Amino acid sequence: MAIKPATSKGTRDFSSKEIARRNHIKAILQDVFERFSFQPIETPSFERLETLMGQYGDEGDRLIFKILNSGDKVKHADLDAFQKQAFQKFSKSLAEKALRYDLTVPFARYVAQHQNDLTFPFRRYQIQPVWRADRPQHGRFQEFYQCDADIVGDRSLWQEVEMVLLYDTVFDALGLNGVTIKLNHRKILAGIAGLIGAASQLIDFTVALDKLDKIGQDGVVAELSTKGFTLEALAKLSPLLELQGAPSEKLTVLEKLFQDHPIGLEGIQELRFVLQQLEQYSLKSAVLSLDLTLARGLHYYTGMIVEVGAPPAVKMGSIGGGGRYDDLTSTFGLKNMSGIGVSFGFERIYLVMEALDLFPKNIDKSTELLFVNFGNADAPVAFQAVMDLRKLGVSCELYPSAAKFKKQLGYANQKNIPFVILLGSDEIQQKEFILKDMISGEQNRFKMDELSEVITQKIKRD
Repeated sequence: MAIKPATSKGTRDFSSKEIARRNHIKAILQDVFERFSFQPIETPSFERLETLMGQYGDEGDRLIFKILNSGDKVKHADLDAFQKQAFQKFSKSLAEKALRYDLTVPFARYVAQHQNDLTFPFRRYQIQPVWRADRPQHGRFQEFYQCDADIVGDRSLWQEVEMVLLYDTVFDALGLNGVTIKLNHRKILAGIAGLIGAASQLIDFTVALDKLDKIGQDGVVAELSTKGFTLEALAKLSPLLELQGAPSEKLTVLEKLFQDHPIGLEGIQELRFVLQQLEQYSLKSAVLSLDLTLARGLHYYTGMIVEVGAPPAVKMGSIGGGGRYDDLTSTFGLKNMSGIGVSFGFERIYLVMEALDLFPKNIDKSTELLFVNFGNADAPVAFQAVMDLRKLGVSCELYPSAAKFKKQLGYANQKNIPFVILLGSDEIQQKEFILKDMISGEQNRFKMDELSEVITQKIKRD
């Protein structure tokens, strides 16, 4: 019985046109990353399970794709744990590896493993796929690319400034104007938690707050209630999250409220420094916003956090995010290695650019020139011309068989090939070729010794 052709849920095939557009985004990202002095690295598609588990919180851990042990290792599954319904222990005995959930934790492992070979502060970028067992929806896939830039080995707040400017530079280069760069600080969130009497429940607070866009404020309040937050605490929370005004005005209000909460004051001081420095630079594509509801639910963030919203004209979730993390490499035995990183939501950026028609019009242009095949006697001359033009950087091909002339021209039209060359026995004998413009329909005859000059000029001009 034939197998129904279909991709796995949450994954996609990409056409050559889509690949050309994706490569356009990658090229711009790579160019800007390298202008900001980030160096490329790559890590394996899968990691040891113990490397990933426990880094993303309970909800993140549930989205990790585990790889089932194979061969003799399957025989060592802990069936006793299964019979005792100790399913977590049983699960660990079935899988020792997992597909990477993000690029940050593998990067922390990389830094710890290769620390003696790196120069700190170490600036890295990475563009690779990741996998999450999440429910697929518009702009959310189970297999997708992340594009990260991180700096580890220094706590300077100038790096926070750089990351915001990196975002702005990339989106300006992509022509994606009108994005919103939202800033907050985990220490400010800790100050708010302390202010409402829930300092010991910071993780529950940030995990719930991170769902604000999905479940709304009422949903966040309901979830916090189930986590033991009192009605009094929740009553204090709402006006704080609804503060209005410019970023500096919001920080001034919080500063007065945090007089008895030093960790919150520390967050205000750090964020104020970043904002003051950014005032010296005119952002080209982005608008800055201080969003006190921004939480970034991942546990490893410790300082400034950032998230990028798409232009208002496109309905889309965040298209980038990141922040400061101080303790991530300590998981792998490397202490006192602060870092900061941001990620670009590659798939969503693609969808936004597609919706706004921002891709260059000729980006998917591939074959520039087609030689018509007039049969075995003439094809060798045409094929030699193809090879000569390829050496000059011209993308060209010989139609593979001596099909009807109409069919070969139809092939050129379907592939949007702008020029066709007719090089039959008469042309070969007269040492000439005919160049047909597939857009205008115009045909011109040239000498064969003019081939390279005519074609390179035509291709370059058109």
